[in-house]
Amino acid sequence: MTAHAATAAPGAPGARLRKLVRRRDDHGDAPRLSPLWTFVAWLATLAFFAPVAWMVLTSFHQEADAATNPPSLLAPLTIDQYKLLFSRDITPFLLNSAMASVISTLLVLALAVPTAYALSIKPVRKWTDVMFFFLSTKFLPAIAALLPVYLIVKDAGMLDNVWTLIVLYTAMNLPIAVWMMRSFLAEVPKEILEAAEVDGANLLTVLWRIVAPVAMPGLAATALICFIFSWNEFMFAVNLTATNASTAPVFLVGFITSEGLFLARLCAAATLVSLPVLIAGFAAQDKLVRGLSLGAVK
Repeated sequence: MTAHAATAAPGAPGARLRKLVRRRDDHGDAPRLSPLWTFVAWLATLAFFAPVAWMVLTSFHQEADAATNPPSLLAPLTIDQYKLLFSRDITPFLLNSAMASVISTLLVLALAVPTAYALSIKPVRKWTDVMFFFLSTKFLPAIAALLPVYLIVKDAGMLDNVWTLIVLYTAMNLPIAVWMMRSFLAEVPKEILEAAEVDGANLLTVLWRIVAPVAMPGLAATALICFIFSWNEFMFAVNLTATNASTAPVFLVGFITSEGLFLARLCAAATLVSLPVLIAGFAAQDKLVRGLSLGAVK
């Protein structure tokens, strides 16, 4: 074995030394925040997290303790509010929200990915006009479309139906998904797609086996944002549903009554309603960060 081969071997001291130097050089030039900016960043994080922490803490208090002014931090903790929620049967509302959000998100992705593929990888003529048309559908305030939508849904006999919300959420989130997915798919290397076409892969094979794995961070980011928008939607849900298809945000309104505001119970319900979104965001946080930053750094 020559000296050059020994040095190039993976276990050789020279190779390990060069690897350590390269790792130090890679991280040595990275900008680091000063202690002051680190403190400011932690302060901003705590400021955003404080209302959420206060909501969770209040959910474990009795109504009398939650209504005190100033609020009592040392009030005894209890899970009575959560027991009352499940005795009031919050489960159907959560299931309706989950069904409407998950199915509409899957439909949005199924429609947005081929559309974004046609507008980015295989651009059609005047694709900018098409993108502007998608964006223009978001110019109209949702409240302006409420009455026409209500009349159409009523004439179709689809009031108080989860599938009505699924269709509406799909239509509402599709323009956003197309815009996001177009920017993500524009980063897919064209050489991979050309190689697949040379091998005889059809469009569905290219989308499923090549585009989807490469653009998975973008897909995760788009899916999570569409899921959050659908889960939090309130206006159409409260006006188009009654008892069978009411969603979790509609359930929260029930604690604002003429008798007063049941603050502790409202905080408990809001905590339960927030959990699915938090769990989904935590599970997809790595792909979400990569997806939202895709294309930002060359």
